[in-house]
Amino acid sequence: MSAARTAVMTEEEKAEAASAFDDIIGVFCSTSDAEEMKALFDDLFTESEVKDLITRWLLMTDLYKGVPQREIAERRKLSLCKITRGSRMLKKEGGFMHRLLSDRFDDHIHI
Repeated sequence: MSAARTAVMTEEEKAEAASAFDDIIGVFCSTSDAEEMKALFDDLFTESEVKDLITRWLLMTDLYKGVPQREIAERRKLSLCKITRGSRMLKKEGGFMHRLLSDRFDDHIHI
């Protein structure tokens, strides 16, 4: 949740949002079947939200594989600002996305 959004929330709303977020994470963690996860995504997210999630994943994998940012911007129709944010995530010391992609692609490319 963005800092701007939480700044206008009351403490009660923040607590409720934090609890809801924990609930959502719990549901994702307890759903290990791929078909059930797809059904959950279909029910929980709009088509546009799923498309955004897929685009974010493709962006991160492109960056991890070393595709130049300008090429990603052109191919994925993304702003360089979004791409730079993804690049910073991958460069974060001990960052989860970098570890995840390193394990997934097992090529241990370091950005």
